[in-house]
Amino acid sequence: MTVKGQLFIVSAPSGAGKTSLVKVLLDVQNGIEVSVSHTTRTQRSGEVAGEDYRFIGTSDFQAIVNQGGFLEHATVFGNSYGTSRALVEEKLAQGVDVILEIDWQGAQQVRNVMGNSCSIFILPPSKQILEERLRSRGQDSDEIIEKRMRMAVDEISHFDEYDYLVVNDDFNVALNELAAIVTSQRLSMRRSKANNSILLNQLVN
Repeated sequence: MTVKGQLFIVSAPSGAGKTSLVKVLLDVQNGIEVSVSHTTRTQRSGEVAGEDYRFIGTSDFQAIVNQGGFLEHATVFGNSYGTSRALVEEKLAQGVDVILEIDWQGAQQVRNVMGNSCSIFILPPSKQILEERLRSRGQDSDEIIEKRMRMAVDEISHFDEYDYLVVNDDFNVALNELAAIVTSQRLSMRRSKANNSILLNQLVN
């Protein structure tokens, strides 16, 4: 019997280092994948369709919404993003752990429909460092950075809705903490009981 995978929700304000942490986590942990979101935004240079995002048109996106095909969806800075329910459920059924990189609103939507999730919030060490990280990207105007900083305060205010907090000050420390959370979920009674069902049956009978 295949043991159902664990769903992880990872949220953070823009610039906190969530994507970098998750990317390296995938290199050090087996059997875990990031769900590739659908989006209506334009594909950026260097992005690979199907790996970074599933790029679709607005009408196609709305059709999936109307069919209830997203676990969560939202519009950010004029672009829509959504997590495919079918793709996530398929991976979990195969025993693969799945990470959703979504914001607090998306996390609330997912918790309402997926009971057995583990949610992690990534914090920056300070507002100053968060702004420095945003500016060092060289991608956004001052106006967009100011907007992202305002959104960051709102995002961080929902930290206590999550199961775990990880402060990304020292990258390696944050990575180790993130990996430890994944490992702890894999050692949960639900997973351990299923993985050791034959042994347990022998020991108690």
